[in-house]
Amino acid sequence: METTQLPQWVLDILSAIPKEGEGFHNWLFRAARALWRCGRSENEIRAILENATSTCGRFVPQREIDQAIVNSRVSALQPLFVPHFVPHRQWPAVNREQREAVIGNGGGLVDLWEASPVRIDDNEMHTEEIIDALFPGNPFLCAGRSKSDFATQIREEWRGKLSTLQLIVPSTMTARKGRTQEGKESAHALSITGPRRFLVIEQDIGTVDEQAAVLIHLTGYAPLVCVVHSSGKSIHGWFFCAGQDEEKVLLPFMRYAVSLGADRSTWTKSQFVRMPDGERGDGRRQALYYFHPEVIK
Repeated sequence: METTQLPQWVLDILSAIPKEGEGFHNWLFRAARALWRCGRSENEIRAILENATSTCGRFVPQREIDQAIVNSRVSALQPLFVPHFVPHRQWPAVNREQREAVIGNGGGLVDLWEASPVRIDDNEMHTEEIIDALFPGNPFLCAGRSKSDFATQIREEWRGKLSTLQLIVPSTMTARKGRTQEGKESAHALSITGPRRFLVIEQDIGTVDEQAAVLIHLTGYAPLVCVVHSSGKSIHGWFFCAGQDEEKVLLPFMRYAVSLGADRSTWTKSQFVRMPDGERGDGRRQALYYFHPEVIK
């Protein structure tokens, strides 16, 4: 199949085929999705992928290619962040059948690690540089050791201290203190939480590999910046969403994630989430398994 008419960014994806065990399934999904977005038909995509995988050094069953084509079509042909249902204030129940289908399509925590553009594989804590990438400049940040021991300070006042903390609000704050809905003064008030910067997807159900499969699926709708392991039973996926419309874009995305098993509590802008590469109260590290800071605009 002729590929000379494809855009260069698609050719770059097709030429970057990984070796076995280095994120092949994720690459196959991305390549199929890119070809859909270029207006290629299903048969054309199949022929191009068959040709691309013929020299990858492993046997690729036709079923794998067909599955990647089918699974990537919905996300490729829809605008960013627009899953297929109309937003409504009532949160949906978990769609078990759909969740199982997403999980069954493959992908796990190792796949996220292998696909990560930036890897942290040493024993050093990299919390400071990660936060610098997530929140450039010197904004107010709300962070803490626990839900009862926290503060809001400018970025530079936090420098050198963040690796010992386990919680952070995934958006910047507008002041050091504000009023809660109960009228109390607090450094963790919704009233001083700025515009949403990241939407964090956490799941209370399933294994970490099943949760990773859901996050991989959601990358078809929104840019995934990082994945943080809680050092417990869950992983947190940080999706960049600054500047997106809350009602028309972000709420549909969150509702879709909830239907796949996400905890709806992270929809609250001031909700604490795990500090990337931070430290739990018992000293366990909240390791970063995926980091792609270049998607932050």
